[in-house]
Amino acid sequence: MQQEHIDAGKEIQKRTGKTFYLATRFLPRRVRHATHVLYAFFRIADEVVDDAVGVPPAEQAARLDALRAQALGRADPEDPVLVAFDELRRRYDIPDTEVEVFVDAMASDIHTDRYETYADLEAYMRGSAAAVGVMMTAIMDPEDPETALPHAIALGEAFQLTNFLRDVREDVEDRGRIYLPQETLRDHGVSNDQIERLEMTESLATAMAEELHRAERRYREGVAGIRYLPEDCQLPVLLAAVLYAEHHRVIRTQGYDVLTTEPSLSTPRKLWCVAKTRWHWHWNRDPEAVFQRVAAVSAGEGGHTGVDHHEPDGVPTR
Repeated sequence: MQQEHIDAGKEIQKRTGKTFYLATRFLPRRVRHATHVLYAFFRIADEVVDDAVGVPPAEQAARLDALRAQALGRADPEDPVLVAFDELRRRYDIPDTEVEVFVDAMASDIHTDRYETYADLEAYMRGSAAAVGVMMTAIMDPEDPETALPHAIALGEAFQLTNFLRDVREDVEDRGRIYLPQETLRDHGVSNDQIERLEMTESLATAMAEELHRAERRYREGVAGIRYLPEDCQLPVLLAAVLYAEHHRVIRTQGYDVLTTEPSLSTPRKLWCVAKTRWHWHWNRDPEAVFQRVAAVSAGEGGHTGVDHHEPDGVPTR
């Protein structure tokens, strides 16, 4: 890949994915450059439907079809990121099916704004998150990819679920979408109208708590497979997991209120997460042990939790 194409991808990632960009900086060069390109490709496709105010659905679908053709080498690429992605896809033998399911997931956002069950949401994430995990695994090139892949998919879904929980307000205000499963909302007596009105309630707090725990199970499954990645990739992936999961600590601190105040991580907080993770990694190269020690995710039933004791882990009384 030419440096100018890598730089184009890097600028997109630096601008739109600051948390993941910070973890990416710790990857070895052979993986870091490819990650810039991958992330930029994902973002370009995502923005076709996420930044589509006033763009007719048919035009959004046509743009995605054009992007699909360029990404798969069926048409001349019109963007430096797509030039680099096509080369990267060939070099790492990324299956066309993974590109297809990813673009299909982006296309589903044109018409789908609610998910009835978690199984429905999981089917969407097969393209929007699992395909990302598959492609990232390909460029890291572990010795035993078949063992690493299920964990990479779980971690990709965990990151996606954190994004859904963090961005409830943005998704409903800017795009009219609610990614919290409808069955979870109904079980807790929460209506879509309440969310659309940005009306925070104790019922929504309990629904958010349930979905946080669901996401955290995926984190634990994902982190358990970091040991199967090349040694020079393990700490960066662990850092990404710790940084994304840190949003859970913020959400809990806010009493699960993601409608009044959008959860975000300050730069000092991100750097503190990086520093404590690297410190523990220096003494213990077990990804699961370090994650359990520093991350804002419980270790499971009866296990240690990285959530600070002074921060609420239960549902607040309002």
